[in-house]
Amino acid sequence: MRVELIAYTPEPEKIVAAAARICYSQKGAGELMENMGDEEIERLIGLLLSSGHESPVEHVTFTFAIEGVSRALSHQLVRHRIASYSQRSQRYVSEENFSYIVPPTINKEPEALKVFEDCLSQIKEAYARLIKLVPREDARYILPQACETKLVCTFNARSLFNFFRLRCCSRAQWEIRELAFKMRDAVRQVAPRLFAKAGPNCEILGICYEGPFSCGRAPVIKSRAEAGVEEYRGRRDLWEKS
Repeated sequence: MRVELIAYTPEPEKIVAAAARICYSQKGAGELMENMGDEEIERLIGLLLSSGHESPVEHVTFTFAIEGVSRALSHQLVRHRIASYSQRSQRYVSEENFSYIVPPTINKEPEALKVFEDCLSQIKEAYARLIKLVPREDARYILPQACETKLVCTFNARSLFNFFRLRCCSRAQWEIRELAFKMRDAVRQVAPRLFAKAGPNCEILGICYEGPFSCGRAPVIKSRAEAGVEEYRGRRDLWEKS
């Protein structure tokens, strides 16, 4: 798996801090960036993250180039709908010699690996025959989710918070979890304060909503509604004191 951060909003943390400032200041747009030093940026970002006021972080975006992942992963990734995606097309690009992703559990079990590779070999042969008989866009119906794919995706920071909260969790599927950690590492290189507290609920909030499926790292919260009320009250009190 290869993940590269190929573009992002310049000075993302400063932009987020400026957006936060306009919410609680009488200053106009022309004055937003004045006296915006590191201490002020850190203070405003810290206030946003601790209070859960996440709308200002939507003003910065991050674009990733991703390779060496399966179609099984990409099907999960596009469920994060507040993002933009471009993926290699199986309609226009031949998959006659497709590469594939092998799950670790299969790779370490010789018998399972043989079954897996024998099946993929048969699929390759069938696909090669089909593309001579029917359009490629119809032949692709036989291709497996193991097919390696490439894509480019763009998220705003708030959508990334949600992505990391769900996909860094130990309950997430192994491949997209690996992707989430690589993406998080990449954005922390350019916006460390903004993503310092990005991750699963057990790591960031010290609580878990997974009920009987919890990994046990943090206390389980039985009711999201009750937790939401308490969280709202805490955020409201923090803003009133600031």
